[in-house]
Amino acid sequence: MRALPAWLLAAFMLVAACGGGDDPPANPKLRAELLQMLKVDQEVRTLEASEADWDRVEKANTDRMRQILDAHGWPGYALVGKDGAHAAWALIQHADLDLDLQRRGLELMRQAVEKDDADPSDLAFLVDRVRVAEKKPQVYGTQWETDQQGRWRPRTPIENEAQVDERRADVGLKPLKEYLEELKSAK
Repeated sequence: MRALPAWLLAAFMLVAACGGGDDPPANPKLRAELLQMLKVDQEVRTLEASEADWDRVEKANTDRMRQILDAHGWPGYALVGKDGAHAAWALIQHADLDLDLQRRGLELMRQAVEKDDADPSDLAFLVDRVRVAEKKPQVYGTQWETDQQGRWRPRTPIENEAQVDERRADVGLKPLKEYLEELKSAK
């Protein structure tokens, strides 16, 4: 899945523009690096970049995120600010060529969320991204694609779909119906 909805790109950029929150991050240099990595990631995803450019950027970001996790664990709010932590999440989310790295990031991010050092709604997206890669049902219903007729469908089924809105609300996500309307309007 290569295309990124315009509304999601706008959300990434808004978070970056809002800064890192009230407290200055402990590692502003790492924050700046993560934001730059995300900027390049978003440029290659939204421009008519070649497959080679796409793969080059994804590999470089994936390799660097592995190094960052080795050195720092999850780069959470305290270390890199809210926007830096969001950028780290997006970069791990987009590391689709390295499921082991996504799994590792998921576990580290889960620990950070428990300490209020990362966003639970970002974690929900990563949970689903990993589950889709593992061919398992989604928990939060965040991963969608279009079929050949242009209709939206979940990339894998949604586990216990009758309760999905409760799970989504628990992590600060909109109801599934509203999320789908945003997807449809952004296309």
